[in-house]
Amino acid sequence: MTTPQAAPQPAPAEQFEATIARNDRIEPRDWMPEAYRRTLVRQIAQHAHSEIIGMQPEGNWITRAPSLRRKSILLAKVQDEAGHGLYLYSACETLGVSRAELTDMLLTGRQKYSSIFNYPTLSYADVGTIGWLVDGAAICNQVPLCRTSYGPYGRAMIRICKEESFHQRQGYELLMTMMRGTAEQRRMVQESVDRFWWPSLMMFGPPDANSPNSERSMAWGIKRNGNDELRQRFVDMTVPQAEALGVTLPDPDLRWNEERGAHDFGEPDWSELSAVIKGEGPCNAQRLAHRRRAHEDGAWVREAATAFARRQAARSGEAGRGEAGRGEGAGK
Repeated sequence: MTTPQAAPQPAPAEQFEATIARNDRIEPRDWMPEAYRRTLVRQIAQHAHSEIIGMQPEGNWITRAPSLRRKSILLAKVQDEAGHGLYLYSACETLGVSRAELTDMLLTGRQKYSSIFNYPTLSYADVGTIGWLVDGAAICNQVPLCRTSYGPYGRAMIRICKEESFHQRQGYELLMTMMRGTAEQRRMVQESVDRFWWPSLMMFGPPDANSPNSERSMAWGIKRNGNDELRQRFVDMTVPQAEALGVTLPDPDLRWNEERGAHDFGEPDWSELSAVIKGEGPCNAQRLAHRRRAHEDGAWVREAATAFARRQAARSGEAGRGEAGRGEGAGK
């Protein structure tokens, strides 16, 4: 009687491709192509850096918010952004890169963060506009990432998207309150929207035809939608909200296209996006300088925490050796 032979196992690359093809999740211990891992590190790290740098524009207004309620709302939002950064750094660490390495790459300019955070917040209305437009664009970008092919990233995004949705509603509520106020408050809101509209459209990245990473990321299921599709979705979502607010979006080409069932809109200034990405935006140097200073000022905390962890580990080791010694003596 012959023993049946086990069916040959597919090669790791074949297993990876099959997992992607059935829209299943890749987990940290699964085999993955090095290019897939590098793409994830780049995207997740950029996302994490954006959350941390993104604390600065709004944090600038915490002490100057007009009421205790507004201060507490803004403080809670900035704390949420810090938490988002930590979730994402943790997801990135599952790919074999340390948080210290990621921080160093940010501070030395080898990794980027979202272009939107290199614009200044010149008035308190910007707090609401960032919540409405910037977080609204982030939601369009990030909700599909809940279904990304890499497990830790997708699971982190579920909580992040819930909180970002709340931030977007907070921003809209603030602007609605101001639009019901004085003429000066209404002018402040319109001026803020005028400044942030085009940078918000640029948050989705360059057109798909000029995006070097989109095609491969979509083939691997890291991204689920192209830049242009997400940008269109954001415009269609935002136009009726702007009408309800009573603000004008600063685009003379913006109009409903009955045939397409979507809005036509103007072309952002892609040369501006390129300049900001290269570090030539209004606040690039300021944002990184502030982050470097905060990192240096916090060095003593990291050193103290490391020393405490080593001491606790040493004490645990000594206690373990003591228990072992007593056990051996009892056995004699």
